[in-house]
Amino acid sequence: MNAVPLRKDEIFATPSQDQEEGRPLLPVSKDKAPVLTAPTLPFGLKLPEPRAALEAAWPPLAGIGGFLALWALLAPLVQTSLGALPGPGDVWSAFLGLIDEYQAARITAAESVAAGYAFTGPPTFIDQIVTSLETVAAGFILATIVAVPLGLVAGMSKRVNAAINPLVQVMRPVSPLAWLPIVTMVVSASVTSDDPTLAKSFIISAVVVMLCSLWPTLINTAIGTASIDKDLIAVGRVLRLGWFAKLTRLVLPSSLPYIFTGMRLSLGTGWMVLIAAEMLAQNPGLGKFVWDEFQNGSEKSLARIMVAVVVIGLIGFALDRVMMAMQAFVSRNRTV
Repeated sequence: MNAVPLRKDEIFATPSQDQEEGRPLLPVSKDKAPVLTAPTLPFGLKLPEPRAALEAAWPPLAGIGGFLALWALLAPLVQTSLGALPGPGDVWSAFLGLIDEYQAARITAAESVAAGYAFTGPPTFIDQIVTSLETVAAGFILATIVAVPLGLVAGMSKRVNAAINPLVQVMRPVSPLAWLPIVTMVVSASVTSDDPTLAKSFIISAVVVMLCSLWPTLINTAIGTASIDKDLIAVGRVLRLGWFAKLTRLVLPSSLPYIFTGMRLSLGTGWMVLIAAEMLAQNPGLGKFVWDEFQNGSEKSLARIMVAVVVIGLIGFALDRVMMAMQAFVSRNRTV
């Protein structure tokens, strides 16, 4: 019986230049081929695999496509005092028209400034979007400044929590429509200058947004502060940390995920409240744009109102995604 000799390359892998001399070689196995990993991004983030991205993307895309198709089919069947309900194509055309108006207004403004005159034309749709974002940002910042410290104190003290809890439960369900007349009278009596730094309508809208949006941040901050691990509190006592050191080193880092959850809810609430506040306060934003188009009653008004509705929804979605990303970044490596 003749033995068949085996070649060396059938048993051992070809040595690489990086391998040390004299180190035993292992057989190459197809099952242990190198696995390609997704490229990493800053802060340890990773891009999803193409297959996983496709599996996650096609259901919402299919839902949006089905909604647009249903909208296009049913819109001509809905008749209003201004004609048939605009379909997706009509809304897109109205949006392009608003963009053209904005570009024309910018050209006119540049010509006025070059001639030495101030541009006094009405705000365009894009200008009103910017105003609404500035207003909701002002109200949201004011709400955060009030809610976070108060929530931390309430979470750290059971007596303070018991004292403010009835007030929170009573004030939280109050509608912005109820706050608006009170805020309007207070701001009108307080701002008496003929040329104030901030317009009264802007202040009124921002304060109404603050009053209606601070409660989710306040409640979540208090809950997060009160639910801190008791072992951390014991460590603080052992180390004899003062009140401020305990707050900054133990309480605040542990409650950050709860705080950002409350801020996310507050921002969504503030964006919804803002539109109603702008309608009634006549602050030049998206709410006023919708109200003016409704009062205008032209054949293009309905399509332009629907453009505003879509933009309001998209901006609200974008704001929520931004806050969700901030929450995920703050809450990484944490268990909430």
